[in-house]
Amino acid sequence: MSNNSGTFTLGTKSVKRLGYGAMQLAGPGVFGPPKDRHVAITVLREALALGVNHIDTSDFYGPHVTNQIIREALHPYPDDLTIVTKIGARRGKDASWLPAFSPEELKQAVHDNLRNLGLDVLDVVNLRVMLGDGHGPAEGSIEANFTVLAELQQQGLVKHIGLSNVTPTQVAEARKIAEIVCVQNEYNIAHRADDALIDALAHDGIAYVPFFPLGGFTPLQSSTLSDVAASLGATPMQVALAWLLQRSPNILLIPGTSSVGHLRENMAAGELSLSGDVLATLDSIAKNAG
Repeated sequence: MSNNSGTFTLGTKSVKRLGYGAMQLAGPGVFGPPKDRHVAITVLREALALGVNHIDTSDFYGPHVTNQIIREALHPYPDDLTIVTKIGARRGKDASWLPAFSPEELKQAVHDNLRNLGLDVLDVVNLRVMLGDGHGPAEGSIEANFTVLAELQQQGLVKHIGLSNVTPTQVAEARKIAEIVCVQNEYNIAHRADDALIDALAHDGIAYVPFFPLGGFTPLQSSTLSDVAASLGATPMQVALAWLLQRSPNILLIPGTSSVGHLRENMAAGELSLSGDVLATLDSIAKNAG
């Protein structure tokens, strides 16, 4: 059985573990319109044709641009499609990424997502936490902010809620307020700080969605990864994705691309099975990076 035939229950829907991240459909730096809107629409439609039924997005991609393209390409949406969005940030006029964490901003973001996606209710909304420098998880209470999202869920605007860019302490804090269905953090072969969190979430049936699966390799270039990929007749990205699929059954992938060719390559990673020896070799990357 190939990896990409595996599914996981996200909220109330069963999704294929290999999904699609729409971030790169906007312009350079995830800001402004894409160079070719038709290509962006084609990529989305091809993703669904290849079996994708889980799309990750946000209304601060563009801003608004990515969600509007998703609506143009796919609305009315298939019944089995799960669209996951996130709130908690906004874009400055200079394309900067800024926190948007007040109750008013969070409520507005949910309504912006509803309007631009053409939906009456959002499948899943992640609260993106931007404490500290905003680039990685930082400790601090999220109770007041998460409660706003839980109230929007109670109002029927959001079916399920999750978290992004969070610490295990914040996950525990949120779960005392409302049920969460996913956590979206940075994680890859070289960046494995969330190993224990992934296992704990798997035990409780909660999805873990790594973003930037190759983030640890920019600018770090791993010759080990390249060598393994060459030996398997695959690309480094395909191997990195396959490793994530085999790491834990609750991991859902959302590799992003604005190219149909790269999309097909990413989806083919689901057919790649890594032996125990290969996994051991890949595990050495994190040890060396640390």
